[in-house]
Amino acid sequence: MPSRPYKDFVIYGCFVLNRLVAELDIDLYQPDLEAKLDAILAGRGASVSKEEVKREIRSNHVMTNKVIEALVKDGLVAVTQEEGRYRIAITRAGILHIRRYNEFYRRIYQEQIRDHYRYRPPPFWLRD
Repeated sequence: MPSRPYKDFVIYGCFVLNRLVAELDIDLYQPDLEAKLDAILAGRGASVSKEEVKREIRSNHVMTNKVIEALVKDGLVAVTQEEGRYRIAITRAGILHIRRYNEFYRRIYQEQIRDHYRYRPPPFWLRD
């Protein structure tokens, strides 16, 4: 029986950040993205629930909290609470981070990314 590939905070963060960018419905690699980011973030306000993050990384509550805390600590996401529910939104720094490091993640975590998106298509910028 083959073992499942190990996933660490970095790859979980990659999955979460790519999901949040996909929620914005933008081309991550469009020209002049940096100049457009403030307007994009203000106009769309896309966020996902904590439960959606948990399902995205296919993990338990404890790991989900740790991943979110690490992303918040690095300033890559912001967490808000609405009526007792948590919403996770990507920040400007988060978009720039994932734009800059996606190729690195694709090379280092190729097997984990392929496994993660086995049953559904990845965001178009992660497709081969």
